[in-house]
Amino acid sequence: MADPKAPAVILDAPQLGENIGAVARVMANFGLADLRLVNPRHGWPQERAWAAASGADWPLNAARVFESVAEAIADLQLVYATTARPRELQLPVLTPREAAAGLAEAAAADQATGLLFGGERAGLETSDVALCHAVVTVPVDARFRSLNLAQAVAIAAYEWRMTRADAPPAAFRPMAAPADRAAMAGLFEHLERELETSGFFHPPEKTPAMVQNLRAALSRARFTDQEVRTLRGVVTALSRGRGKVLEKLARTKEGRRGG
Repeated sequence: MADPKAPAVILDAPQLGENIGAVARVMANFGLADLRLVNPRHGWPQERAWAAASGADWPLNAARVFESVAEAIADLQLVYATTARPRELQLPVLTPREAAAGLAEAAAADQATGLLFGGERAGLETSDVALCHAVVTVPVDARFRSLNLAQAVAIAAYEWRMTRADAPPAAFRPMAAPADRAAMAGLFEHLERELETSGFFHPPEKTPAMVQNLRAALSRARFTDQEVRTLRGVVTALSRGRGKVLEKLARTKEGRRGG
């Protein structure tokens, strides 16, 4: 569901319908719906945008077209321009995370906000950046700074989303609580008893240190009660299997002596 306080996404002179559709798809992923297009090169609407959106139609269906950036942002009270190009303008430079925090603060004060993105080839004009309150730059590797349009929108939209929902989707089951120390003690004792029987602790004088290391390693895993029960079942199965092997060997030896 789209967030009514989410920032508008303004695309200045986007060139390809496929890129506009990819942006709409990203917007839908992160709860943004207000898409504004400034002079799209091939006009609007563009059939390829809907095909590229893969079902994320609502930002495209409601998209508005403007003749200038100034018109597209006229009703907004806070606008950030996203660009990787250095500018001579005296504007704050923010990471996407810092920008998201600023957008969230403005939204909490019932201010309308927006994120301005340049076209695929030329980016943003300095005159348009000057209309904004700050510049947002993704901290990409200096060896390859190029991001495609949808990637840039995705990063900004994700950071915005994280200010609104900092928990995983409800579809994921929450992690069960770790087992209590009594359950873990039972696992330790069970495992150590079977290891002792199998002759694992050798030489004997190193047994205390080996036990401590095993317990520390198992404790770090923070097993749940179900996992503890499963592991104890594994230990039991292995010990029974060892017993059967020993019984078979004993029968074989008896058979040889009898023969």
